[in-house]
Amino acid sequence: MTTAPARPRRKLHSNRIAVVLVTPALLLLAGFTVAPTVYAFVLSLQQTKISGGLFGGDPQAVFVGLENYAAALGDAEFWASIGRMLAVAVIGVPATVILATAFALCLDARGARLVGFSRIAIFLPYAVPGVLASMLWGFLYLPATSPIGGDVIDFFGSREIFFSVANIAVWGVVGFNMVILYTAVRGLPGEIYDAAMMDGASELQIALRIKLPMIRPALVMVTLFSVLGALQLYNEPTALRPLSNAITSSWVPLMKVYSDAFVQNNIHQGAASALVIVVLTVAATVLVNVIGRRLQGRAS
Repeated sequence: MTTAPARPRRKLHSNRIAVVLVTPALLLLAGFTVAPTVYAFVLSLQQTKISGGLFGGDPQAVFVGLENYAAALGDAEFWASIGRMLAVAVIGVPATVILATAFALCLDARGARLVGFSRIAIFLPYAVPGVLASMLWGFLYLPATSPIGGDVIDFFGSREIFFSVANIAVWGVVGFNMVILYTAVRGLPGEIYDAAMMDGASELQIALRIKLPMIRPALVMVTLFSVLGALQLYNEPTALRPLSNAITSSWVPLMKVYSDAFVQNNIHQGAASALVIVVLTVAATVLVNVIGRRLQGRAS
């Protein structure tokens, strides 16, 4: 009878340990995500104005409400940058998901060889910094140094540049997504494959009819990561900009934000544009999750 209170005490102790373990992550989240977002929101509600007569005076930040948001939403170049970003996403997101899925299924095939080496080779481009990878691909795209037909294909043309940027972005993340899908496939019970092979199913039929439906949650996750990566496109076009006249200083939304805030010295307009991108990113995340849940519901 005297040992009855032990369970609540253990539960309270475990809760305290959980709080202690989570606190550093919460502090980092508050310091590097929440606080900058709040500060950017405050900046987006202001404008810098100079007052003081003929000779002017010190610049002062004055409250202007939603004027910066109205200017951002009414900026044709801002929407054009979103359109270019979506064009790259339409190319890059399906390519990333398809390639990552194909690599994961091939590595998990029964007759696969050199699995360890292949897995590392596919994952290796993810370890290369995006700016460095973009510069390396830029040399491959240049007609003077390209071994892949730089004199025949204009990789920096007004249309071809979308495929060039998407190609760099795809190979930069496909290895990470492949690891996620490969881990999900390896977690499936092997008895299902044995039963399917006894029924005469081929390796391709097992991959398409058994493995793919069972790793659908991982596929949704990979798609979400790919969409978020496309919305954050910045390193690739920025690194290629000195090599191509087709890439302007506001080619994608994040480049437009940087140009407004730090080139044109309009930090308030840049903050408003950045928060608009945040809202669009959250909306895209919710949309992908809703679509993924509906697909899972239909499959089940």
